[in-house]
Amino acid sequence: MIGQLRSVVIDCPDPRSLATFYSELLGLPVDDGASDDTWVVIAGSGHRLAFQAAPALRPPTWPDPAVPQQLHLDVQVEDIEAAESRVLALGARRLPGQGEGFRVYADPAGHPFCLVFVD
Repeated sequence: MIGQLRSVVIDCPDPRSLATFYSELLGLPVDDGASDDTWVVIAGSGHRLAFQAAPALRPPTWPDPAVPQQLHLDVQVEDIEAAESRVLALGARRLPGQGEGFRVYADPAGHPFCLVFVD
């Protein structure tokens, strides 16, 4: 092993706003001690996501490959209907595409993510 993963970093136009969205989605608190106007961290239970300012970001155009998704998060949920209602209320939007066990959404900055459930 060369090293250990410290953070997954997501570029976005408004780091504070997107960190708040994922804080609510994942139940990870914002770490104000590790954050400023251009970098916001949420962390807890051994997980850490960081949000970095990228004012000119072109959001992915899922499923159109003109601007690829580059990465996405899978978030496991127990009740897909309840989870969908909550992420939509937080500012996510539903994207085309789903399969057995998952549905695709975009966060408020346009990054795709999936809600994954097991029947």
